[in-house]
Amino acid sequence: MTASAALKIVRKDSRIPLPRYESEGAAGMDIRAFLEAALVIPVLGRAKVPTGLALAIPEGYEGQVRPRSGLAVRHGITVLNSPGTIDSDYRGELEIILINLGAGPFTVENGDRIAQLVIAPVSRLPLTEERTLPETKRGGGGFGSTGI
Repeated sequence: MTASAALKIVRKDSRIPLPRYESEGAAGMDIRAFLEAALVIPVLGRAKVPTGLALAIPEGYEGQVRPRSGLAVRHGITVLNSPGTIDSDYRGELEIILINLGAGPFTVENGDRIAQLVIAPVSRLPLTEERTLPETKRGGGGFGSTGI
């Protein structure tokens, strides 16, 4: 990533750790909860979890909010709108929508790693309206039409 394509971050509070890559080959940075008090998410419940972070993602990129695999496998916690998209022109606080698909209530504490943030390039194409589309072997087959 070049200096001109840096991810700019503002922390609501200096105690909030900056997102970081937890291993040398990690594609995503861990994002942490920023809470005044513990938050309990009941079974099948969902919650917007604040992070205390605002981002300036460079034009031509997006932020993708993804679940953490450890939370998913151990507790059934996932990001509800996964992957969530953060547009390059959004400047509000990053909040993560978590859902509890586990067997019991789940408690989120301040500072818990709750999601991953992947920065990815975005392609935008011009639209052209057509009367028909080019034919393909698959055609309009979807939802399992290519096999199980």
